[in-house]
Amino acid sequence: MANHRSNNNPANTAVKSTAIEIRKGQTSGRLDRAEFSIRFRATFIDPAFRSEDESIARLEEVAWQAYTDGRKAPFTQKAGPGYVDPDYELSVEWLSTKQRIEEAQQRWSEPSTPSRVLLICGSARNDGTCPGEMSKSFRLLKIVRETLEQADIQVDVLDLSLITSEYGRNIHPCKGCVSTAMPLCHWPCSCYPNHSLNQNNDWMAEIYERWTALPMP
Repeated sequence: MANHRSNNNPANTAVKSTAIEIRKGQTSGRLDRAEFSIRFRATFIDPAFRSEDESIARLEEVAWQAYTDGRKAPFTQKAGPGYVDPDYELSVEWLSTKQRIEEAQQRWSEPSTPSRVLLICGSARNDGTCPGEMSKSFRLLKIVRETLEQADIQVDVLDLSLITSEYGRNIHPCKGCVSTAMPLCHWPCSCYPNHSLNQNNDWMAEIYERWTALPMP
């Protein structure tokens, strides 16, 4: 009888570990103090802020410390049950978004949930931007909305043009974490908010919920 545990058996050969090469060199790295100051104060360029220059300087120092310390999530709490590491400190904001998504998923799973459609206007302009006229895309969306509502279908409208006309309305881009490794991508996205980089007020935290709440007709 052949000895299947011999060293000649490929299945019995130890797998050699391969070192993973982490490719670096794309990012410009940390801003120096002078460049950080220029970018921070750009928000307060209006002369009306000049009476508060001393206050702005104090706020700038706080922001600089958050930036250099990398304080992405200033408010955290322990993950708790259901996570591999219950003691891991998770962003309170991320947990709040996740809870709303789970509640929307619960509503979606209820058989009595009425048919619902999310209409998305992808035009970047509206009557609050140049040239002061609503987009043709939105006009067509209104027709579709009226038609669906006449069929007793609940309609939710996501107007992406608000990014160009509302103060502080942002959608931060996906960083493509999943293209490097699947475990790096979380639902909802945990890349934002990142307070140390002033990447906050991410509208996606609300849009995730609106997507999830869509029941199948």
